[in-house]
Amino acid sequence: MDKITVSKFREFKASGRKIKILTAYDYGTAKILNECSIDSILVGDSLGNVKLGFENTLPVTLDDILYHTRAVKRGNSGALLISDMPFMSYEPSDTDAIRNAGVLVKEGGAEAVKIEGGEEMLPRIKAIIDAKIPVMGHIGLTPQSINKIGGYKVQGRGAEEAKALLSAAKKLESAGIFALVLECVPEALARDITSSVSIPTIGIGAGPACDGQILVIDDLLGLSLGPRPKFVKKYADMTAAVKKAVLEYIQEVDSGKFPSEEHTYK
Repeated sequence: MDKITVSKFREFKASGRKIKILTAYDYGTAKILNECSIDSILVGDSLGNVKLGFENTLPVTLDDILYHTRAVKRGNSGALLISDMPFMSYEPSDTDAIRNAGVLVKEGGAEAVKIEGGEEMLPRIKAIIDAKIPVMGHIGLTPQSINKIGGYKVQGRGAEEAKALLSAAKKLESAGIFALVLECVPEALARDITSSVSIPTIGIGAGPACDGQILVIDDLLGLSLGPRPKFVKKYADMTAAVKKAVLEYIQEVDSGKFPSEEHTYK
């Protein structure tokens, strides 16, 4: 597959080609996604929920993201590799934002970073872009703001809130982001935003009008524990498959069926 770069994203939007993004956190998964010609891989702070066992994404550190970005980099060659900027890695100052984004690119191999937030994050986003690091925006439901917004709920249902999100999208575009994630917003609002900006919109719980879609790989494979958001489609039930395989292994070891002669050196 041809190498996907940030400039390709605008080309995809202009041609009407949908952009496909999935998260990954390790070498093996990244290699599989790369072989499937996925457009982009996000090393998301969702690893806090699905890999580290946290209640939310807030405890995830820059070192966590860096560690997993390095692993994903080794398995990827074609997809655009984006790393999440975790909570409090960019909010304190422009200097922190530039330094930490630079770590993910220089030491981790990321080719872009993702930052949550609207107009309040414009100075940080501009600073990172001025430092020659591409930025993907993220508005709507922003999990790092979970304590502020009071839970995981759809954003932009009211007229004023919808107007504010549309305004934020346009200002983020003007700041220079190359793409914008819209999370948990009504379909009509996502369509309005998508048609109002020249950069691609990437939906997660934002309906089919977006220029692309993103899902957490563990949700897609049925590996996530607990309730699934409405926007998640489970394409496989790997939890059941793993349990079946483990139980069969336990049974065969107990019975002496494994290892058989086929699996034994002579």
